[in-house]
This record gives sequence, structure tokens and C-alpha cells, in this order.
Amino acid sequence: MTSANLLGKIADPPEPAGDRHQPSLTDRAVNYARQAGILIPFLALFILLSFSSSSFLTTTNLLNLFDQQSTILIVAVTSTLVLIAGGVDLSAGAVYALSGLVAAKLTSSGWDPYLSVAVAVVFGLVIGIVNGLFVTVIHINPLITTLATAYVVSGIATIVAGGTVLIVDDERFMQLGNAAFGQLKVTSILALLVIAATWILLSAATYGRWLFAVGGNEEAARLSGIRVTMVKVAAYAISGAGAAFAGVLVVSRVGSGQADQGAQNSLVFIVLAGIVIGGTSLLGGEGAIWKTCVGIMFLALITNGFVLLSLDSVYQQIAAGALIIIAVGADSWRRLRRR
Repeated sequence: MTSANLLGKIADPPEPAGDRHQPSLTDRAVNYARQAGILIPFLALFILLSFSSSSFLTTTNLLNLFDQQSTILIVAVTSTLVLIAGGVDLSAGAVYALSGLVAAKLTSSGWDPYLSVAVAVVFGLVIGIVNGLFVTVIHINPLITTLATAYVVSGIATIVAGGTVLIVDDERFMQLGNAAFGQLKVTSILALLVIAATWILLSAATYGRWLFAVGGNEEAARLSGIRVTMVKVAAYAISGAGAAFAGVLVVSRVGSGQADQGAQNSLVFIVLAGIVIGGTSLLGGEGAIWKTCVGIMFLALITNGFVLLSLDSVYQQIAAGALIIIAVGADSWRRLRRR
């Protein structure tokens, strides 16, 4: 879905019947490939790994693969809303680390673990709102805003951690990240719920239409009566809450938290790479939750394939970087064709 579907029909008069022409076979092929996006290379890689490694196409490996990506998926799908709105959130890794530390600290201090989780998520929500207000009200570039916020939040996380690793041994808190229903982990279930919620918000709710309109043409959206500030701030708030929730789940899973949790996992790079490779435009107005999920899982397949095939991990970084360049280049090429 794109903002053109929302505003284009209003701006463009209908074409006379005689001026209409059927798209060529090449144009249709390009359009189908654009709609399918990352799904085609994802399926190709999935099939390749299925034949290359006997350990790949097993229930245990596939469920573990998804569970390992569950927290990254939560951050990615909530961050997708920001990119569709024409922004970017580089503070996700820092929020991810701080919120996990807050939950660990409060739980270790005797708080109810679920209340600790709620407070930690609210921390992320507030940071997201602050980011959104700086971008929309004070009009600071989102790249600079969220980068500065990341530094501030990282500093706060270091203070909260006190220069040490916080250990949590509360059984109820640990269950959140380690409990399972059969072979399916609770973290995987929670990730699926967040994915479903963001998909509904983007595809079936009025807010989703506003988001595409704002990302596609902010001024036109404002003139049409859309509350642009509210839409953007809400996107940043959801992104902050998503990063916070994911950070709490990671601390719950491993039983400890540290100030450099987000940087250690290269979270921001992985998330942005997955979103862009999935087809969300860096310029806003285009994207889909399912494409972001496929983009993240595509990167996960590359990592999993390198491990199963015992390949040098250095080439994995080269492949990821090349894919980002190709994805951004393809987006630029599509936009040029529309002019």
C-alpha cells in the first residue's frame, strides 16, 4: 500500500477512455516483482537451504530460528510505522537496553514482575513521545533527534546498571521469556501478537491510512485535515514501546541485563536492514508489516545458513551490506520510474 492510493486519485482527473493503454509485459513483470518484493529471494534461499542442509528443514530448527528473531521482529514491526511516516528511530537499541535494566532493577527490588514490565514499557513509550515531539514540534531532523536520544538513554542505562551486569532470579519474571506451550515459546507467541496488532493498525485502521498519507506527502496530508503531529508522535511512541517490550523479554530470557545490550546485538542495524530489505521506503509513504517480517527472517536465514554450512561469518556481513544497497537502489529506481 502507498500514499498514492490515498491522495493520487483526488489529484489526478480521470483519463479519457481513448487515452488508456494496456501495460506491456515488461511493465507487468516489474509490477509483480515489486509487489512480491523480498518474498521471492526469501523463498529461493529457503528452498536452497532445505536442500543444502539436512538440519535446516526441521521443526526444532525453524521454531528456534523464529524464537531467536522474536524480539527483533517486535522492534522491527513497530519501527516500520516510523519509517512509513517519513521518520527514523535510531534510539531503539538504547531504549531496548534501558527498559530491560529498569525491569530487572525493579523486580530485584521486590516489585511485582508484571508491574516492573509495565513500568519499563511506559519508559519506552515516554521516550518515543519525546522523540516525536522534538521531530514534529521543534522540527529537529529525526536522524539527529533519535541519535541524540540514543546517547542520552545509553548514559541513563549505564547509571542504572551501575557499571555491572544486573542479575534477576525472580521465577515469575523469568517465565515471561522462557515459558513455552509445547515447542512454541511464549516470546514467539508475544511476537506474533505484536505483529498481528501492528498489521491491523496499519492495514485495517484509519490511523494506518493517515500514516501512509503523512509519509507520502506531509503537506497534502495536513491540508486534507489529517493531524500530522499526532500521527507522527504516535508512531514514535509505538516504536519506543515496542523496543522497550522487546528489551524486557530479552532480559527475562537470559536472566540479566546490561547497559550495552542494544549495541552488543547491533540491534539498530539489523532492524533497519530488515525493514529496508523488506521494501519499506526510507523516504516514507510505502511499506508493509509482512514485508518487514520477511526482511528480518531473510537476514535470519542468511545467518542460519552460514552456521549450518560452516561458512565464514565475514561473508555474512558483506551479504547483508550488499542487500541493503540493492534494496535502497531498487526503491530509488522505482521512484524515478514514477516521475
